[in-house]
Amino acid sequence: MSAHRYRVVDVFTTHALEGNALAVFPEAADIDAAMMQKIAKEMNLAETTFVQPATRADCAFALRIFTPAREMPFAGHPTVGTSFVLLDEQRVNGERFVLEEKVGPVPIRVENGERPLIWLTTPPISFGQTYAPAICARALGISERDLLDVAPQMVSAGNPGIFIALRDKEAVDRAWLGLDGLAMLKASPDDNILVFVFTPTPTGAYSRMFAPEHGVVEDPATGSATGPLAAYMIQNGLASGTPGTRFVSEQGTKMGRRSLLHVHIRGDRGTDGIEVGGHVTPVAEGTLHI
Repeated sequence: MSAHRYRVVDVFTTHALEGNALAVFPEAADIDAAMMQKIAKEMNLAETTFVQPATRADCAFALRIFTPAREMPFAGHPTVGTSFVLLDEQRVNGERFVLEEKVGPVPIRVENGERPLIWLTTPPISFGQTYAPAICARALGISERDLLDVAPQMVSAGNPGIFIALRDKEAVDRAWLGLDGLAMLKASPDDNILVFVFTPTPTGAYSRMFAPEHGVVEDPATGSATGPLAAYMIQNGLASGTPGTRFVSEQGTKMGRRSLLHVHIRGDRGTDGIEVGGHVTPVAEGTLHI
């Protein structure tokens, strides 16, 4: 039997028991992928991360990310939360470092203040097919009138998602997606997609995300989808693409886990990269014996 230390942090919040909870195993060099998946299922959080030695000279550490059901090539709240743990344990220094993930190197920037605001640079964003509003409304259990006159579309920064713009917060809160609704949107049974619904607000967006096939019925905060959200909003005239623009996506409020995901547009219409950032609150430490 071996002992493995872990920490639990709440990400994209300054308040314990809000935001998105994450389990971090800071010293996981001797844990194989099959065991990582079992541990993530045991933790039963949206994601669990495992820190291992980097295989690239330009990266500080390698990061493996697992939901209770599968490994993820990239995810935002695990990246931000693990960065906080590495900083807190003084395993990385300075205001910039890079983490190695399945999607590739992910640059991290730390904005120091009373509490550090940790930013990741979203991997390259791609736009895919559009979807019929009527089908999206039926899948979400809402009226087609609840959708804005903007085509729902697949957008990805490593994890493909369908982005659906709704008219107001009330419509966002009424939306729901189960496996039956998800099946209406999938082109193939083998597709692994998430569905992100939102409405524009004066400060950014009010959002929810569903990923039932990832083992996440609803996610309190989805950093990997927030860069694509910003790109989708900019492309459809729902947000400014002016370099230097900052706004906030509020997510998880409906489920009692309010999260604030900060967005920073670095280049013209996001073409030079979109940063997603947040605060992190530590809440627990433990040891797993396996």
